[in-house]
Amino acid sequence: MTEIYQSPTETTIDGANTKRWALNASDCPELSAHRIARIGVDDAAAPYRRVRVRPSGSFVLACFEGQGRVLLDGRWQTSRAGTICMAPPRVLNAFHAVPGRRWGFAWVRFEEPSPVNPLVGAASPVRVQGDADGMRRILEGLRAESQGPRDARALHHWIELLMVQVRRLTQPWQVNERLWSLWEVVGKELTTAWNLDSLARRCHYSPEQLRRLCLRELGRSPMQHLTYMRMQRAQELLESSNDKLEVIAASVGYDSAIVFSRAFKRWIGRSPSEYRRGR
Repeated sequence: MTEIYQSPTETTIDGANTKRWALNASDCPELSAHRIARIGVDDAAAPYRRVRVRPSGSFVLACFEGQGRVLLDGRWQTSRAGTICMAPPRVLNAFHAVPGRRWGFAWVRFEEPSPVNPLVGAASPVRVQGDADGMRRILEGLRAESQGPRDARALHHWIELLMVQVRRLTQPWQVNERLWSLWEVVGKELTTAWNLDSLARRCHYSPEQLRRLCLRELGRSPMQHLTYMRMQRAQELLESSNDKLEVIAASVGYDSAIVFSRAFKRWIGRSPSEYRRGR
């Protein structure tokens, strides 16, 4: 069984059979205009492993072939061809190749210091089906230009094309209006004791309809997305205030600071106090 991280540490392992290409903003300043820290394409094989304890920006991973494992929302999820996974800043995420399987994916990591609004936020899905091969082709175009002519205008156009695709994935706009109206209301009322039935009533769906819709559009169940939104807000409060833990817990809908702390560590990878010390 894949390891679940209790005390995570930053980890970078490639292994002899992994092939990868990456481009840093320090080597391509044009990336910085969109707060992109790094881009890359990996052809990974075990023992390939990444653990990022408190990444400074959003992360988008598009699998175009093979299979791997991604730790997001505090749980391991399978990454297959056509799957797009994404994670917000300052949340534990990890990536493992599966023994005996190759894993091809394109990725983009951003630099988004607080209080910059991140690309992957409370309205973003965790995992969707999308044009992963299209992202790979864009990054391969960037790679060819950066290693060849390095025409600034051509680089600019490749990066703009990449950002169009990333924004469509992280900030979906062709979605069910009732669903997004629901989460807009919930975001303003996180202290409400929401459950599946009350969420479904609020947007005039049956509980099962809402569950299926959220899984399709967000990659999460309704209650998982509610927890995600609460954790996002808790991060903001831990970063921007010195409020006691009990106050923060209550402000995001938890009656108990202990229950809140357990949920926060499961989703974010650190306890609230550890998270605050690292701000």
